Amino acid sequence: MNSSSMDRGDLSLVLAIRDAGSLAGAAGVLDVVPSVVTKRLGALEARLGQRLFDRTTRRLSVTAEGEAICVHARALLEGFAALESELGERQNELTGTIRLAATFGFGRRWLGPALATFQQRHPGLQIDLMLTEQLPDLRAESYDGAVWLWAVQQRHAADWVSRRIARNQRVLAASPDYLERRGLPATVEALSAHDCLVARENGDASQRQHALWTLRHARDGSTARVRVQGPLASNSGEMVRDWCLGGHGIVLRSLWDIAPQLATGQLVRLLPQYAMPDADIHWVAPWRSKTPRRVRLLVDHLAEHFRGEPWKPGKAGAR
Repeated sequence: MNSSSMDRGDLSLVLAIRDAGSLAGAAGVLDVVPSVVTKRLGALEARLGQRLFDRTTRRLSVTAEGEAICVHARALLEGFAALESELGERQNELTGTIRLAATFGFGRRWLGPALATFQQRHPGLQIDLMLTEQLPDLRAESYDGAVWLWAVQQRHAADWVSRRIARNQRVLAASPDYLERRGLPATVEALSAHDCLVARENGDASQRQHALWTLRHARDGSTARVRVQGPLASNSGEMVRDWCLGGHGIVLRSLWDIAPQLATGQLVRLLPQYAMPDADIHWVAPWRSKTPRRVRLLVDHLAEHFRGEPWKPGKAGAR
């Protein structure tokens, strides 16, 4: 160490004095007697060749040189603490419980296997998955987070974190039997004359047998809206998909849900230049100052697992 270098203790000392506004106050924060603070500050100033605080019998004020140190000191100290925490965590196997929520369809088909793979890599970990169509109050019910199929609007956005872990879109599809019987819709507007199968999100009974579908053109980004209706509607996306497979109408479903049927020809994608792009898959969690390492690693695992959108036709995971 050369004569002008500073260590972690020096940074803590300067911050404590500046924040407390006095040497005695800093001594209380650092849990030492005031004479120790006076001696350490004098030694530091002598080593640096700079006066960090102007001191009189009545007041203490930070100099420009002292303020320059303070500007960087807090970030450096936080960096030291984060590094120590990370190194400490790396010495230990992941343990504890991760409690998360997800929607039924995606949770069963795609999330469940991804969670099982992660738990096998970390056998000391427990994962508790709640499948639900209503997003719980994550903070009040002590969830670490949720894997959700659209961006969640929270009342106080600063109190929440959201990370997209996979791209997805909803696409139009129908069975070959239905198309043979009713014909192929040539435009978005033509959907209003077809039997469309409505999935009531979150069990919203107000939608009943009709819905407003908003579709975006893949090339120019323009949007088209059409009010659709049909004889069958349900709050179960799986039920709506099964009706579509049975030839009862046109469905607007997430690609992850119907990609296998599109690949086998059981379903035919309609108006392929259009899709509803609001169905990306997100990790949503209450904000906390330090997210447990087990949760951070799980979210990274999910983002990597779904990065290639394994439900796309031709992917190994689309089965």
